[in-house]
Parts: sequence; structure tokens; C-alpha cells
Amino acid sequence: MSMTKRETRDYQNSDASHHIHAFLDQKALNAEGARVMVKGDRLNLWDNDGKRYLDGMSGLWCTQLGYGRQDLADAAAAQFAQLPYYNMFFHTTHPAVIELSELLFSLLPKHYSHAIYTNSGSESNEALIRTVRRYWQVVGKPDKKIMIGRWNGYHGSTLAAAALGGMKPMHEMGGMIPDVAHIEEPYWYVKGGDLTPHEFGLQCARQLEDKILELGADNVAGFIAEPFQGAGGMIFPPESYWPEIQRICRQYDVLLCADEVIGGFGRTGEWFAHEYFGFEPDTLSIAKGLTSGYVPMGGVILSKRIADALVNEGGVFAHGLTYSGHPVAAAVAIANLKALRDENIIATVRDDTGPYLQKALREVFGNHPLIGEIQGGGLVAALQFAEDKATRRRYANENELAWRCRTIGFEEGVIIRSTLGRMIMAPALIATHAELDELVEKTKRAVDRTAKEIGLL
Repeated sequence: MSMTKRETRDYQNSDASHHIHAFLDQKALNAEGARVMVKGDRLNLWDNDGKRYLDGMSGLWCTQLGYGRQDLADAAAAQFAQLPYYNMFFHTTHPAVIELSELLFSLLPKHYSHAIYTNSGSESNEALIRTVRRYWQVVGKPDKKIMIGRWNGYHGSTLAAAALGGMKPMHEMGGMIPDVAHIEEPYWYVKGGDLTPHEFGLQCARQLEDKILELGADNVAGFIAEPFQGAGGMIFPPESYWPEIQRICRQYDVLLCADEVIGGFGRTGEWFAHEYFGFEPDTLSIAKGLTSGYVPMGGVILSKRIADALVNEGGVFAHGLTYSGHPVAAAVAIANLKALRDENIIATVRDDTGPYLQKALREVFGNHPLIGEIQGGGLVAALQFAEDKATRRRYANENELAWRCRTIGFEEGVIIRSTLGRMIMAPALIATHAELDELVEKTKRAVDRTAKEIGLL
């Protein structure tokens, strides 16, 4: 059963009357008219006027299996028919969430044991703050409350999650919460100066040690960061960064909290991005790829150290959500994780399609006059705009240039995203060589047209 098709302008007028869109100037969007997407299949989307787009962003870094997976739809339908909803209050559980956790923990490193399910990455990081602080209360260190994040990091749009993140416009739109601090991001291309990437990675990591000492280790509960920065621009830290961060957290007994909302479930060619970078967090925040975005679901994954204290010594855990562990979301997550595992999708990203995309980007854009650096691994990448490659000088209007490139991309039929002066992409993990070729080709058209507009080509 499908809804009656309406004219695009009719949809746009109604959309403008009722919605405030994310991270956009709503008045400008209303004048332009929102793009109305009506169908998806694999990496393809079609708008209401029949134009096809190659989705180079997996929706919002989440449709790992692409669009139109019948197995995920069937899993949802079967669960809807059997038990469409029940909660995890009232001393109650249900088979779908139990079987999801059994499967999830079979895929995770063995030092993790418990999950607190949520509906989104933002909620996961909200729950994380209270869970970490509760852990320190239970083990007799209630003064350990402060969470340290990074400038230009992103952990969600709710108040506490936005406070953890380092997006200053978000802070200006709703304030901060107490006991949150920030250190600098490991963005070598922009902030590295004359340091080598290795030197800069160590310097950035040691800002965490300085901040812990400034605040007092007895007051710091945890450090949260994305293994690579997603919304901040697909920024991969230097190789020296994460080992030093881990050393510092261990030395000062600060919990190391990895935000795996974007990096998790195969994006880098490993199940989780912290495995790609070679460190061992105490907690993982997950969402997005857990269900391939088909149904909202997220969670906080806890190490045995934390979970054992909360279970055995913590008494009542004063937290809960109406939809935590939702049966339909859990059923879809099971189908999604089984597909990622049984169809060898993540190994294919690691061994085949990831290297193929990274090589193609470097071959096509390595000498492009507009591109100063190419970063990425697996099926995630960023192209850094630069005015002078030798000095890494960026364009003063890099935001506008990148936004223009993104807009041209839509005209060319490819969805890529701009963040600061970087064009970023993260296609579905099922992408074939042909689909990746189309992504690179259409991205090049967008970059070339942008370069021509400013007289570079």
C-alpha cells in the first residue's frame, strides 16, 4: 500500500508549514523547497520528480546495507505480528532483545558484557554521562563527575550530548551543562603547524593529560571522543594519537569512552572503529549502523569492570526509556547484524571495496588543484580543500566553497556532504566497484565544477 502521489510543490509547501529542519536556515530552505525523497534501492534514492541520486553518505552514516533490504522488512513485519511492543520495566524482558544482545556480544571484543539500549546516538551519550557518573559513585569516588570531550567533536543534539561535543554554535543555542570540559581536536592539516603528524598526535593527546591535571584526576570521570571525527569532517587522527590517549586514561583512572555511533558496524572495515585504530575503550556509544537506520535504535556498551560494579554494588539503576530494547528494533538489528556477518560484508570492506575506494580517490584527486589532502579508511573518506597545498593554507571562504560543491553534487546526482572545507563521503557497505566508480566520478564532476567557478580549471 502506498500513499497517493502529490505534486512536489504541494509536498514542499506543507513541509515548510510544519517542519524545522536540522542544521539549516529554515527561511532559506522554504524559499528553495525541500528535496522530497520517495524511494530507495541499494545506494540509489529517487525524488518525487523521478531524479536518481547515488547516496554517498549512507543516509546519515547509517544505511550500512543500503536501501530496500527485504530481510530487514520481513524481520520487522514478523515481530510486529508477534509482539509489536513491550518494555524492559516491571521485571520484564523479551526474546528479541535477549537474542540481539547474544549476537551483539558475540561480535564485540570479550571485555564488554552489558548493554543499555536507547533510540539514538544522542540518547546513548545522554545515558553514558549518568552511567559513568553512577559507576564512580558506586565504587566510592563520587567526586569523579567531569567529562572531557573535544572541540569540533560531535555526540548528538540533545542538551547534554551537545555539551559533550565541541560544536560552539550548538552550545550557543542552548547553553552547556556543568562538569564538562574540552581539549583540542587532532586535526593535523589545519592545526598541526610545523609539527609532523606523529608529533602533533602526541601533542594533542597530551592536552588530555594537562586538562586532567588542571581539573584534578579525582574529579575527572571520563574522556569521550569519536575514533575518527564524523560530523566534524571525517578527520582521522595521526597514528600516535590513540595509544597516547589510552595511556593517559589508564594512568589517571579516567574512563575511555568511544563514540562509535558513526564508526561502528563496519565503516572502517573492522566491526568497530576503535579496533581499526587499535585501542580499547571502557564504553561504546552505538546507534545508526546497528539497524542500518531502518528503525531507530542505539545503546551504551559497558565493559565488565563497569557492569559488574553497577550490577553487584549499585542497587537500583535509576534510568529507563519507554522504547529501550524495543522488540521491532531488536528484530531488525538481529537481521542486520546477521547480514553483515554472514554475507562477509565487513571483511569485503576491509580487504576489497575499502582499499578500492581509497586508491581511486587518491588517484583521481591526488593532484587536483582544489584538493590539499585525502583522508580515510574503509568506506569513509574526506577531501580537504586548500588554496595553497605547500603551506596547507585554506580558503577564507572554504565553508561556502564546500557547500557549493555539495549543491553541485546534488545537481550531478550524487549525495556527498560538506563540513568546513572538507567534502566527506561514507557509502553503504554493500557498494560494488561500479557503484564506487560512480561515486568518485560524480564527486569529481562536482569538485571540477567548483574549481572552474573560482578559476582553477
